Amino acid sequence: MPHAKLTDRFGRTVNYVRLSVTDRCDFRCVYCMAEDMTFLPRQQVLTLEEIARVARNFVALGTEKIRLTGGEPLVRKDILELVKEIGSYGLRDFAMTTNGSQLTTMAEPLRKAGMHRLNISLDSLDAEKFHNITRTGRLSQVLDGIDAAREAGFRGIKLNTVVMKGRNDEEIPELIEFARKKQVDISFIEEMPLGEISEHDRGLALCTSEEVRDIIRQHHELVPATEDSGGPARYYRMPGSRTRVGFISPHSHNFCSTCNRVRVTVEGRLLLCLGNEHSVDLRRVLRGNPVTDDKLRETIINAMDLKPEKHHFSTNGDVQILRFMNMTGG
Repeated sequence: MPHAKLTDRFGRTVNYVRLSVTDRCDFRCVYCMAEDMTFLPRQQVLTLEEIARVARNFVALGTEKIRLTGGEPLVRKDILELVKEIGSYGLRDFAMTTNGSQLTTMAEPLRKAGMHRLNISLDSLDAEKFHNITRTGRLSQVLDGIDAAREAGFRGIKLNTVVMKGRNDEEIPELIEFARKKQVDISFIEEMPLGEISEHDRGLALCTSEEVRDIIRQHHELVPATEDSGGPARYYRMPGSRTRVGFISPHSHNFCSTCNRVRVTVEGRLLLCLGNEHSVDLRRVLRGNPVTDDKLRETIINAMDLKPEKHHFSTNGDVQILRFMNMTGG
């Protein structure tokens, strides 16, 4: 069957889907969720079979890249079964975003199950600071996980750092050196205004991609990279290193004109934009009577008309979206 194409009203082809497999996490990162979170009751969460069905139908509609996200995807029971299933769909790119806490035991099984690439969150190389940002995480466990992922032989490994002024911005040069030493890529991310938090003032903490680039340029030349990862990051290379440096800039460099992705939350909401509440309930279709792939695909195709031209994040710390990042799916 020839692949159909998902196209929105602005002529953008959607071929990248981020699937959240859980809203739960073993960390409580300050920019992602509140310290005392209420998680979804089990019956509201898609089963692994339902998630696989969504993935399979997106692939039938031309999806070439799937990323599994959370919460923390590796705390979901039987996650390897889902990875094996989706890994058999012939995707150009199959990736996962993880906090790295489970990788010492899970890295090799993930790669053998068909996972191509990993994004690993790393917001500090200082154990105390790391614990303060994650509230529960142990840095040594994550560093061991990064080494396990490197040994497992993934096609690509990237570190993700959310930069916050006064919290970890002074560590940018050290994080760059760490990525160069480990021969992995690294992306610096502007904090997104998702979910009501009281732990810090997002407006004051915002460190723009331009500010991060200026800090790195004091140590290394940055040359714009020509290749496109198919995601929102803009990449640079440093002479004499294989490490690419990416910048994800929802505030300072709106990446909407080339947006090729949608998200499915763990409760089955198809989110057409990270910075808008436009969504369609796929769970209702998945649990309808009868459940048919035709109906699911028709719902997905029709949902493309809801995809907005762009998001509007403010830089003063105001929350425009009340759902937390762990609910959104990374």
